[in-house]
Amino acid sequence: MVKNKLTPEIAKFLWDAAEAAATLAYAPYSGFHVGAALLTSEGEIVTGCNVENASYGLTNCAERTAIFRAIAEQKLSRGVAIDALAVVHRDHQSCTPCGACRQVIHEFGPDALVLYEYEGIRRQTSLSALLPESFHF
Repeated sequence: MVKNKLTPEIAKFLWDAAEAAATLAYAPYSGFHVGAALLTSEGEIVTGCNVENASYGLTNCAERTAIFRAIAEQKLSRGVAIDALAVVHRDHQSCTPCGACRQVIHEFGPDALVLYEYEGIRRQTSLSALLPESFHF
């Protein structure tokens, strides 16, 4: 399990995978194209992009798309955790996981590292720093 930091090589691979996923986003309403790439504790990489809907409440974020895809592809389960997750905007605007995504990430990776861009700086932090006192059983 990744505890504090990723190697530069793995971090770059996640950034690149998230950037590629952002080009696939369906964002005709907001124009905010986001990609995510997660790394499982078994070394699998799974990507996702945001998918908007005219009924905004039905829109799905890139992070949750990647997580749901990983579950559907049997690459993520209660026995396999998210070690790290990168999220990036196609045009490198500030982009952090929303509150709903933070909670879903916590369900499958409470100790995950989260990589994101904020004000032009690529950052790496723990999920617990982004979601203190999360909801859990």
